[in-house]
Amino acid sequence: VIIMAPASLILLGATVILQVDLLPDKKFLLLPPVNFTIKAINLAQVLLRWEPNTDQEQRNVQLGYHVKINAPQEEDYETRNTESRRITILHKGFSASVQTVPWSDRSLQPSSWVSAELRAPPGSPGTSIVNLTCTTNTKANNYTHLRPYQVSLHCTWLVGKDAPEDTQYFLYYRYGSWTEECQEYSKDTLQRNIACWFPRTFINSKGRDLLAVYVNGSSEEAVIKPFDELFALHAIDRVNPPAKVTAEIEGTCLSIQWEKPVSAFPVHCFDYEVKIYNTRKGYFQTEKMTTNTFISVIDGISEYSIQVRAAVSSVCRAVGPPSEWSEPIYVGNDEQKPWTTWFLIAVMATICFILLIFSLICRRCHLWTKVFPPVPAPKSNIKEFFVTINYEKTGSNETETEVISYAEEAGSETLEDSVF
Repeated sequence: VIIMAPASLILLGATVILQVDLLPDKKFLLLPPVNFTIKAINLAQVLLRWEPNTDQEQRNVQLGYHVKINAPQEEDYETRNTESRRITILHKGFSASVQTVPWSDRSLQPSSWVSAELRAPPGSPGTSIVNLTCTTNTKANNYTHLRPYQVSLHCTWLVGKDAPEDTQYFLYYRYGSWTEECQEYSKDTLQRNIACWFPRTFINSKGRDLLAVYVNGSSEEAVIKPFDELFALHAIDRVNPPAKVTAEIEGTCLSIQWEKPVSAFPVHCFDYEVKIYNTRKGYFQTEKMTTNTFISVIDGISEYSIQVRAAVSSVCRAVGPPSEWSEPIYVGNDEQKPWTTWFLIAVMATICFILLIFSLICRRCHLWTKVFPPVPAPKSNIKEFFVTINYEKTGSNETETEVISYAEEAGSETLEDSVF
């Protein structure tokens, strides 16, 4: 037992030493990155780059980096890369910080921060443009089957309040890796550019990238401060109204049909709203649907104004503003007549009714025969007249009596007097 005691102590000491080696070294410190730089590489796009600290002690620890954007808008995220691209406006400047962090072992403390800054571009206050607005629109491209749709871009702005009269502005846009300068400007009375039109662009209307627009300027009297803005396509896209809207009425059934707008989005990506205006009663009816047909029951005879508008559904992209209403089409008949026409119709109907009643009363009471007695008509039978003359010539009294008797039966008193 005495011999085994030292051996047990030695074994116990070795186990304690091994356990101590497996525990994290509380003195192991993470060092901040070095050579941290920020560089503008494109319109509204910067590249953040840094390097691991060469003095960092090598341990079996996975390292990462915590990046914090300080300006123009606060943001933070983690990455294992040593560079990062960010899309952001730059006319206000840009600054960021980065630190080394343990990627898996959170028991270690992160390093201190290192920072870098990209200063705002120079320029006199009040000389940059204001109220920059842009819209996109899609049209069918009849020139190529590879790109069946083309996207146009239209931007407008106001001149800076302190910009000299000789200031001239120039606009550029960037979408993805493609950058273009405007070639078609609209001008104010001082011939300063205040709007730009791109009939065709490389913008993908179905894309989710941000559109960067940059406007700088020049003047002989002052340094013009540039301005840039980022636009989400769903927020500035001017959706086309539905095409080929038709409507028909069968009895009391109103049926409306239309085709999807000119757009790169397929049929199932649209929501619709139908507006029906009853021109006689003066009220609107609006209905929302996801199909391109609508059937409604109508009452009475009226004229209806039909309009339809569309919006890209949230199924296919973020919700944006709807299109303009389609051109109104009219169906039905509004047979309303002016009051003078209705008055004349009522008077004529009243007169006809009175005449009808009067006619019935006269027929019932034989007033026509009393007011207008019948006029005796002359003998019209020429043959009987000659027969009477022949009997007179024969001198036969019997025959004369028969003739007189015949004349009485005919009811002609005038003829009787002439015989005698």
